[in-house]
Amino acid sequence: MKAEYKTKPRNAIIEYLKEHADTRFTARDILNAINSGGEELDRSTIYRNLERLCKEGELVKYKERDINAACYQYSENHGSCHKHMHARCMQCGKVIHLENEILREASQKIQSEYGFDIDYGKTVIVGTCNKCREK
Repeated sequence: MKAEYKTKPRNAIIEYLKEHADTRFTARDILNAINSGGEELDRSTIYRNLERLCKEGELVKYKERDINAACYQYSENHGSCHKHMHARCMQCGKVIHLENEILREASQKIQSEYGFDIDYGKTVIVGTCNKCREK
């Protein structure tokens, strides 16, 4: 097995993502946030590390219709996020993991009645979170 090196840029990326684990980001968002915090990372370093973190299962990568870029979210506590749906706040970008029996039952009902299997890893329900709704 190949040893994995924990470089300073990799650690900066992981720490940033851990601190914002309930939010999804594009590579550009991550680059801008880390560089504005005093680090000097280039775009290729960000992309290389994001791809490696995806392969290792620490990040989930997905595409959203309203963004012309791949989105990433830290997922250490949720594995690969392919066993549950997600909800994303359209105002603040917060992502909530929907691990709920009602949604599993709904998915089974959709499969039995319509013959359609839901891909949980690519399913995002878009709405407004409580915090943004209270503003």
